[in-house]
Amino acid sequence: MNRDRAAIRASLTGPIASISTPFTRDGAIDFSALRVIVDFSIDAGSPAMLLTYGDSLYSLLTDEEVAEVTRVVARHTAGRALVVAADRMWAVPKEIEFARYARDAGADVVMVLPPDWAQSCTLETLIEHYTAVAREIPVMAVTNYLGQRPIEFGIELMLRLAAIPGMVAVKDDVCGEFAQRLGQELYGKLALVSGGQKRNHVDMHPHGCDGYLSTFIRFYPQVAHAYWRAIEANDIDAAQRIIREYDVPLFDHILSARGSFDAAIHGMLELFGIAPRWRRKPYHSCTDAEIDQLAAFLNQLGITP
Repeated sequence: MNRDRAAIRASLTGPIASISTPFTRDGAIDFSALRVIVDFSIDAGSPAMLLTYGDSLYSLLTDEEVAEVTRVVARHTAGRALVVAADRMWAVPKEIEFARYARDAGADVVMVLPPDWAQSCTLETLIEHYTAVAREIPVMAVTNYLGQRPIEFGIELMLRLAAIPGMVAVKDDVCGEFAQRLGQELYGKLALVSGGQKRNHVDMHPHGCDGYLSTFIRFYPQVAHAYWRAIEANDIDAAQRIIREYDVPLFDHILSARGSFDAAIHGMLELFGIAPRWRRKPYHSCTDAEIDQLAAFLNQLGITP
C-alpha cells in the first residue's frame, strides 16, 4: 500500500505492536500463530505491525525465513495497518534486494539497521546506505547501534537523514539525552517512535514523540490505551501512575526471567491464548513451572486472560 509521509506518521502514533515470531515446540516457524498475532494486534488498536530484528527474533532466522515472515505479515495485514519490515544488518546490495522484495510483498516501510561492526561505518557511508534503500521504499531508521557512538554523531546523522526523500521515521532505542535531542531537532519532520518501555516514551514525550512500542498492547491492550489516553490529555501524573502500577513491576519481573524478558513475553502470549511460548533453540523457552509463576505474577498485578 502506498502511503505518504503524513499517513505514515499517523500510523506510527500511539501504542504500537512489535511482532514476535512464534515457533512450534520443534523450532519451526508457526505461521498460523503469526497470523493470530497480527489479528490480535490489529484488533487491539495498533496502527502498525512492526517487525524488528530483536522482538521478531531475526537472530534465529535465515534470510529466507525473514523474507517469508515479511510476506506473511504484509499479506495477512492486507492494508488494515501500516506494515514495517525489518532487515538483518545487511550490506548495501542485499539491503537493496530486500527493500524491493519487501515493497513487492506489500510492506509500507523498511526499518534499516546497518551493519556497523567495530564502528566501521562513517557518516558518509551510512547516508549512502540509507539513501540506497529509500530509493526503493520508505525508510525508518533505528538508533540502537548508535548507543556506542558520541551523541553528536548520532544527531548529525539523523539530521542529515531527515533531508533524504523517502526517509519517514526514526525508532529510538538509545533513550536519555539522545532521545530528547532527537525530539527537539526532528519532531514534526519525521515520525518519532520510542522503543523499550513507557518510561522511555514519557521521558521523550515533552521534547517530541509520536508513538511508542508497547508490550501491553500485544496481550493486554487495556493498559496501553489507558496510558495513551493520559498522554493525549497531557495528564502526565496519570501516565506516570500507570507506569508505576503496571510497567515497572512487569519489567522488573520479566527482566529477571530465565532466558530474558523475551522468553517471558512469549510465555504471556501463550497465557493469553495468542501464540505458543516456544522459541527456537538455543534460546530458552519458559518451562511449565515458569509459566505458572508468570501467571501468578500477572494475577497479582490484576492482569488475567
